[in-house]
Amino acid sequence: MALQFNATNPEHPAFLLELPWHLPLEEWAEKHLVTLPRGISRHVVRYARAGADVVAVKELAERPAVREYELLRTLAKLGIPAVDPLAVVTGRTGTDGGPLEPVLITRHLNGSLPYRSMFETTMRPTTVHRLMDALAVLLVRLHLAGFAWGDCSLSNTLFRRDAGAYAAYLVDAETGEVHSRLSTGQREYDIDLARVNISGEMLDLEAAGALHPSVDPIAFGAEICQRYEELWSELTRTSVYPAGKYHYIERRMRRLNDLGFDVAEMQIANSPNGDTITFVPKVVDAGHHQRQLLRLTGLDAEENQARRLLNDLESWMATQEDYAPGDPLGARAEVLAHRWVREVFRPTVRAVPQELRSSMDPAELYHELLEHRWYLSERAQLDIGLEAAVADYITSVLRRPETEVPSASDSPSSA
Repeated sequence: MALQFNATNPEHPAFLLELPWHLPLEEWAEKHLVTLPRGISRHVVRYARAGADVVAVKELAERPAVREYELLRTLAKLGIPAVDPLAVVTGRTGTDGGPLEPVLITRHLNGSLPYRSMFETTMRPTTVHRLMDALAVLLVRLHLAGFAWGDCSLSNTLFRRDAGAYAAYLVDAETGEVHSRLSTGQREYDIDLARVNISGEMLDLEAAGALHPSVDPIAFGAEICQRYEELWSELTRTSVYPAGKYHYIERRMRRLNDLGFDVAEMQIANSPNGDTITFVPKVVDAGHHQRQLLRLTGLDAEENQARRLLNDLESWMATQEDYAPGDPLGARAEVLAHRWVREVFRPTVRAVPQELRSSMDPAELYHELLEHRWYLSERAQLDIGLEAAVADYITSVLRRPETEVPSASDSPSSA
């Protein structure tokens, strides 16, 4: 059987053809590989360079490879945070003419880390809580979209920094299933499996001496259940309000916005005697602040990053003479927002030398600079300008002095 590429983009196979498909992944030479942190996998996985991309290559049987490829494409269409599928390669043969396992190729998620790499230095309990929050949000988003994961765990997740918190991305969709709607039993199975898997992963870290002594592995495994149920309830529960109190509905929707979700479809009904109204969010979409920031500025960021940038944008707009307080996010705001990107955001990010930014994306870097400005201003008891904060951040944080400066996670905005 000839070598075949099933790919989402016709440009990718041209780069991928340069890789040594006639060799098992375990035998690939260093010149093809990229050294990046890898999580635990039941399959052989390697990071390789293909043109300008860094890709993750996973060996597995053809049927599950094609199935996972299609599931990841479905998640991409649904807007669920997951790795980007590029291709499935089948028809591989070795130098002796014998068959080799097919591979699934996904694009490496820039700036992401598997959980074990994050625990190489003892992670504080507050940071572990943030990982649980991120995983709970991902699981809720999957279930709202009708996706049953079937193997929710820290090992099957990648984490990216998100303005003092973390954003979680699904990595392994091999056991997933897509339905029009999940039953309570399907959701509970996923949650209970997550609890067992996470407790086991925490126990492994404890045995390796990589877990903070105050962290109880069993309790932290159970925490995912509590955080999931709280978020699921807030997003899906039915509310009953006194008739005429329509502002209660608006207040509920604003609370959902604060959690990072928009209500795309709702059901409102009056009671038979007309003294109450019932409100049910029927379709809830994540990414409220992401969409606002993208619409106003064209910047694409994680949800918490977007929330932070929008706050800074609105604070800056309030200082402009042509600002209209009654319409902070209206048509006039779009003109001001693009001016903010041009005059504030981009110059601030570019003031940090490229070689010092590492893999930090511009939105996360800008958040870090805002946090550093807050820290300096608190210490000086007066407002330190952004320009001065950038200069101090470069010398006192990025150039690694001996004296430690508090990180973004120590500030109130990320508590």
